[in-house]
Amino acid sequence: MRFRGNTQFASAVGLVLGLLCAVEAAKANKHKPWIETTYHGIVTENDDKVLLDPPLIALDKDAPLRYAESFEVTLTEEGEICGFRIHGQNVPFEAVVLDKSTGEGVIRAKDKLDCELQKEHTFTIQAYDCGEGPDGANMKKSHKATVHIQVNDINEYSPVFKEKSYKATVIEGKKYDSILKVEAVDADCSFQFSQICNYEIVTPDVPFTVDKDGFIKNTEKLSYGKERMYKLTVTAYDCGKNRASEDVLVKISVKPTCKPSWQGFSKRIEYEPGTGSLALFPSMHLETCDEPITSIRASVELETNHIGKGCDRDTYSEKSLHKLCGASSGTVELLPAPSSSANWTVGLPTDNGHDSDQVFEFNGTQAIKVPDGMVSTSLKEPFTISVWMRHGPGAHEKETILCNSDKTEMNRHHYSLYVHNCRLILLLRQDPSEAENYKPAEFHWKLDQVCDKEWHHYVLNVEFPTVSLFVDGTTFEPFLVTEDYPLHASKIETQLTIGACWQGGNARMAQFFRGNLAGLMIRSGKLENKKVIDCLYTCKEGLDVQLPEEVASAVKVEFNPNQSSLTVEGDDIDAFDKVMQHISYLNSRQFPTPGIRHLRISTTVKCFNEESCVTVPDAEGYVMVLQPEEPKISLSGIDHFARSAAEFESQEGVTLFPELRIVSTITREVEADTESEAAEGADDDPTVQETVVSEEIMHNLDTCEVTVVGDELDGEHEGLEVDMSQLQQHGLEMSSSNLGLVITGVNTMANYEQVLHLIRYKNWHTEALFDRKFKLVCSELNGRYISNDFKVEVNVIHTANPVEHANNAMVQPNFINPVHHASVDLSGHNLVNAHQASVVPSAATIVIVVCVSFLVFMIILGVFRIRAAHQSTMRDQENGKENEMDWDDSALTITVNPMETYEDQHSSEEEEEEEEESEDGEEEDDITSAESESSEDEEGGEPEDQQGASRQQQLEWDDSTLTY
Repeated sequence: MRFRGNTQFASAVGLVLGLLCAVEAAKANKHKPWIETTYHGIVTENDDKVLLDPPLIALDKDAPLRYAESFEVTLTEEGEICGFRIHGQNVPFEAVVLDKSTGEGVIRAKDKLDCELQKEHTFTIQAYDCGEGPDGANMKKSHKATVHIQVNDINEYSPVFKEKSYKATVIEGKKYDSILKVEAVDADCSFQFSQICNYEIVTPDVPFTVDKDGFIKNTEKLSYGKERMYKLTVTAYDCGKNRASEDVLVKISVKPTCKPSWQGFSKRIEYEPGTGSLALFPSMHLETCDEPITSIRASVELETNHIGKGCDRDTYSEKSLHKLCGASSGTVELLPAPSSSANWTVGLPTDNGHDSDQVFEFNGTQAIKVPDGMVSTSLKEPFTISVWMRHGPGAHEKETILCNSDKTEMNRHHYSLYVHNCRLILLLRQDPSEAENYKPAEFHWKLDQVCDKEWHHYVLNVEFPTVSLFVDGTTFEPFLVTEDYPLHASKIETQLTIGACWQGGNARMAQFFRGNLAGLMIRSGKLENKKVIDCLYTCKEGLDVQLPEEVASAVKVEFNPNQSSLTVEGDDIDAFDKVMQHISYLNSRQFPTPGIRHLRISTTVKCFNEESCVTVPDAEGYVMVLQPEEPKISLSGIDHFARSAAEFESQEGVTLFPELRIVSTITREVEADTESEAAEGADDDPTVQETVVSEEIMHNLDTCEVTVVGDELDGEHEGLEVDMSQLQQHGLEMSSSNLGLVITGVNTMANYEQVLHLIRYKNWHTEALFDRKFKLVCSELNGRYISNDFKVEVNVIHTANPVEHANNAMVQPNFINPVHHASVDLSGHNLVNAHQASVVPSAATIVIVVCVSFLVFMIILGVFRIRAAHQSTMRDQENGKENEMDWDDSALTITVNPMETYEDQHSSEEEEEEEEESEDGEEEDDITSAESESSEDEEGGEPEDQQGASRQQQLEWDDSTLTY
């Protein structure tokens, strides 16, 4: 039994040893882990877990054994999976073992993924086991497997439109399949969330729709009259139903049905006088509606027929205009503006518009006679007739413009200019002294201008037997010349008439003219210079164009003679538009005639296809010439003075306007300084908005008229004179009558001032003359601007004759000797050149002493009266004292100067001291010139300037009771 027991023990030991050997054999790491060769995974942007297909599991044949029964199960490390390794650069994933024994693992993202940056990731992965023993020796790695991971998108972005706004233009009356396309984009990476699935118009009640592709179209025909622009708000949705972050604005403009026309044309264009050239069409262009054009021709017309005589011209007298244009000699004006020296046109109706030329109207019943001697009746020398005429179709009778016929007995016409059946005819009969044979007598011109009711300028140069005619500067030859015998010799005087022809045999007018005439002139000598004729006719306003260099060769521009119209021709539309944009209006007058000038553009185009060629309607507008700042012509100077009778009777006479000043000013409103207004709080006061300023300007004068106030001048013993050499030097003319004199001619204010200083008044019989009054008026532009009435009163100082009245003779006071400065104002009287008497009788000496004493007494009394301020009471006292003083004044000659102080009218602006001095002067109202002399002798040798300074106080008296 013992043996048997030993045998069993030995068997058990052997078994254990075998198991131990088997375990040791199992601990050896003989195999590599195994994984799939390819993995596909999906991960969402906002998640880190990757879903792999197939799952990540590593297998190893060195799997641990399990023992049961009486033995404890032990797991060895050789069969376990210790980890996974990812190969690749910047791989945002990691692999983690979940169970080493089973080899199960997962792949997860290290950080948040962005699909928009990278939608797919590819890398390799490798598994490795735990090796042998506790230190992991002999570790085995699996092969490398490829992993493909797709990043799934989330709808994190909203649609955004490519443009900030959209614009489109449509033509009214059409339905469009597509007007424009709006387009939005989405930044999401997936097809589902990055696609725009829908567009929508947010604005309600608009006749438009938008489809899923963003195309907008109208649902009905649009009307330009109903709505010129539609504003739509459009939004977009992606396929994830995310709405656009910002809606977009769509503007759709509706154009009227395309009609060829001028676009960008302002109908009212304002012209400020004195601003030079003004562009009329700076933004204009021709719309041709895409029609192929081969050539364009446009006419621009400026209508000025209603302004003056057809356009804006200087409105000086026709005689002055002839001088300005260089035709000064021998000119006689037959239709002058009515004046004191030319009054034969007074009865004719005129336009009375001083803004424009003065024209005369003849209605078929009116005519005037030109005074005898105005025009020489001799026609042997060459002469010129010029006239402005406006005449329409009339009756078939002769209508006479100018006629020279027999004054009495017979009805012979010596020469005449008349209209008959729209023909202009000049009749010119030969001088009776010539040989009796046929010679040209009537010259006929058939002209449309005669009957078109428009103003035209006619110039006839007569150099017998030829006559040349210029109409608006263009030469016309007569179409018919008839001949006749000369007139029979006669001593009958002739009568020159305008508007009809005088019938001397019947003593009445005949062949009346119906129309308007102006500027009728007859001038000795021919007017051959074309420049002079053009000067008389040329307008001061018109169209102008400055051609850009780049288009000068591509476009042709032509003007009419007075530049009231022009034509533009070309085939390049762009170049044509540039030329039209450079057309301007210019008025060179300093004071243009205000009002409207109509504009018209007529356009003709030619196309490749003449049948479908477009028609461009006329474009119309107007230039509004604004009212110029009107000048105020002011005449000023000494308006009241006295001179001795001897001066009036002297050869030089008395200068009427020695210190005359002519000044012209304009008044304009200037906006106040807003900053200063704010500082002063002027914003609260609506009245302090504009400041009126006055500026002195320079311009010409064309007339100055001196007229006598009161009785007319008596040519036998008085008259007005002026230095004719000075007049001729300045190109001025003078005419005189018993009413005064008129100086005419265009010249500067300074030259007129110089000439007016030379006007003198002379009177050879001053015994009964105490004063004379004159009025001076100057004007510009034929009476358009008239000065103030400058009135001058000159008084005559009478002195005794020392030879005939020795007892009454007296010495003239020293203070009326000539002074150095003519501008010294002696209380309104300038007394110069008084002649002293050479003999002083003894009786006069006594009177002088008494008068001096009386003068001193009166001065003291006057001071007390001023201080007491009781003028009326003191005046009574003064009169009483005067009555108390009696002396023999039979030897006195009292010189009475009937002048009233005009200084007192302005005394409100003087200082108190000056007022007192003036009142002191009033105390001496009744002091005679002899008393004044006595006072001066009493005061002894006062300096000369002190005497002059005191004259204003010593030469004043009360003339309120005097009769002028």
